Amino acid sequence: MESLNGNIKTGQDFEKFLTEGTEEELDGLKAWLFQENIRIQSERTELKSREEKFFAEKKQFQSEMADVNRRLRAERKRLKQDEAFFDKKMDILKNGFLQLEEDRRRFEREKISFEARREERNLKSHREMNQDMGEMLFQGVNSLLALKKRYKDLLKMFHPDNIAGDHEMVVVINRAYEKLKKEYEIGKQAWG
Repeated sequence: MESLNGNIKTGQDFEKFLTEGTEEELDGLKAWLFQENIRIQSERTELKSREEKFFAEKKQFQSEMADVNRRLRAERKRLKQDEAFFDKKMDILKNGFLQLEEDRRRFEREKISFEARREERNLKSHREMNQDMGEMLFQGVNSLLALKKRYKDLLKMFHPDNIAGDHEMVVVINRAYEKLKKEYEIGKQAWG
């Protein structure tokens, strides 16, 4: 039948074949047309099935893409929220470190101030104690002459070259002596 199909090229050839062909050839042509019709129907059915399968796969793919896009948007939103939360945490930490640094500096300033006040108090207390000590050493002195004598005696005792010598005590003695000497001289001028 293939040769028959190959010989028929136009509609005129087909009409000529129908009118001039033998019954056997026409039966062969019918069988061939029937088989071709079945083959075409089968291919149509298969094509329809493939088309339905394609549309089903397309629909499933679109659904999956929509789901992926939805999840992607949700993840992006969550990521932005996480970034914002992280930025807030970072700002809190930065502010905390800045506050900590400021507190450390303030503590250092307070410590220096406290040390200075303590040193000043110690020095003042030491001066007061030395002044009291100096006044105590010259206690009972009631004249300029007695003051000079006591001064010389104290210097002999506490001079740094002596075994029991104390330089600091000599400084205290000198201060007390100078103070008392001025007081006697001022008193002498007032009476004189």
